[in-house]
Amino acid sequence: MNLLFKFKKTTLLIIALIMVTLWGMTRLSSPLGDKSGTQSLTIAKGVGASTIAEQLSALSKSSGGSVSAFEITALSFITGRSGDFKSGDYDINARNSLRSILDKIARGDVAPTRVRLPEGATWSQIKAALLKADVQHNAQELDVKQLATELKLSTPSAEGMLFPDTYQYRRGETETALLARAAQTLQTKLSAAWDKRAADLPYTSPYEALTMASIIEKETGTAADRPMIASVFINRLKTPMRLQTDPSVIYGIGDTFNGNLTKADLQRDTPFNTYTRNGLTPTPIATASMASIEAALHPTDSKALYFVARGDGSSEFSETLSAHNAAVQKYQLNPIKSATTAAP
Repeated sequence: MNLLFKFKKTTLLIIALIMVTLWGMTRLSSPLGDKSGTQSLTIAKGVGASTIAEQLSALSKSSGGSVSAFEITALSFITGRSGDFKSGDYDINARNSLRSILDKIARGDVAPTRVRLPEGATWSQIKAALLKADVQHNAQELDVKQLATELKLSTPSAEGMLFPDTYQYRRGETETALLARAAQTLQTKLSAAWDKRAADLPYTSPYEALTMASIIEKETGTAADRPMIASVFINRLKTPMRLQTDPSVIYGIGDTFNGNLTKADLQRDTPFNTYTRNGLTPTPIATASMASIEAALHPTDSKALYFVARGDGSSEFSETLSAHNAAVQKYQLNPIKSATTAAP
């Protein structure tokens, strides 16, 4: 009798175990809810598995599901995940299986966030963009020289040394870690482009080409004009003539520039004033897009030495000073606004 009782008890336990296993497998492979789309789940630091289970249960119900907090707690324990959950912000698709969602939280596969480093942006403008991102702001006090040191760049300045793009980051990542990726991306792309450059260019290094690209970026109103703008500046370097580009003057003025470029500004000498100094600026003046880098390395074959904005974003290009002056009269009421004025 005793033996029979023990046998029945063992059998019942085995049956119960099988039922629990089948239930667990079914529940784990089932979706959290029925609604498609991604929902946000924020798990605070230090919370336990039961609290996370309650959050997931609430998300299940809001998504048309019916998974209870008790079930999630039990399944977390059964799968050995209950002590592995990591804090952070997660993108949860309720149609994914509960197992995949628990695995995701255990891995700490938090939702990436994004920040845009714009084309034609200076370091001060990039800092402003980063300030809005959920990162550790450890670069806000750095100037372009200090940033170059921090990122271990071989250039004297970090200006223009970050590739403009949209970057994913994890919340709490440092600004310098994100910027290091942007700097490495630029180096990779610039090196590849440099290797395929056109012949007979007036650059001694990829850095000089990047400096030219940054000027092209700031001067371009219409994308199609980039190779011609590059041609003008390259022709001037070869002639030689001063570049006489307004964006370089504005960069040299710095944060005190009030938006109104005057004749006095053009005559005020700074290392970046290409009206008073020969050759390229000592560093890039902004971030350069891949299109501007390509234009700097593959300019249009032309004899143009001048260009002036038409007012619709495009430019009028001229080979002679007289033709340029006529274009200025036609398109600009004030010649001081012209994109590249007469050479000295």
